[in-house]
Amino acid sequence: MTEPNGVPERVPLTIAEHSSARRRGCVAAGVALVFGAAIGGLVGLLAGETAALVTAAVVVVVLTLLSWVSGRRTLWLEGDRVVAKALGSKSVDLRHADTIELLVTDIRGTRTIGLLVGGGGKTINLSLAVYSGTGGRELGILVLRRLADILAGSENTAGLVFSQLLVAQLRAEAKGEAAADRPLYRLASLAPTGRLAQRLKPEAITRFVASLD
Repeated sequence: MTEPNGVPERVPLTIAEHSSARRRGCVAAGVALVFGAAIGGLVGLLAGETAALVTAAVVVVVLTLLSWVSGRRTLWLEGDRVVAKALGSKSVDLRHADTIELLVTDIRGTRTIGLLVGGGGKTINLSLAVYSGTGGRELGILVLRRLADILAGSENTAGLVFSQLLVAQLRAEAKGEAAADRPLYRLASLAPTGRLAQRLKPEAITRFVASLD
């Protein structure tokens, strides 16, 4: 879709709620302080109080900066391109993507499943859903529909498989199926535990999609 002036409409690709984002920021700040104090304490045992204070300050500043940059990251769909912006911006054209893979991250029982898309030397992780227990949050229906349409016309052969996956997700939601019964949840649960991030094998995804009604 385009705006009246001919510029492609920006469609936000965000799942996290503002309240949860604030909580993550507070947690990250706390972790930075604790980690900085721990490293500073170890340095202090070897090099004295001044070195300990300097080291702790550097660690806290670096970790806080990394958390701040991560928190400022925004993602949106602009025409056929996925655009990510933090300090700078980068984009990947889904119709001409070199790689399209499924990435699952697992952080303390919370699993995020998304598309890892690459093209032109750039890579963007596009989160599709976040699950914890038997519930979670997913991208909206209209966004998933738009992504499915774009991927169906991708030059990358994997695009059609992922398009069918998203269509199956939309059908499951339309039927009122619980989150745990939807394709994205089921795929996310297939990934072995104990790994921070892992890419699901393309052949496994193809078999899974082929098995869906």
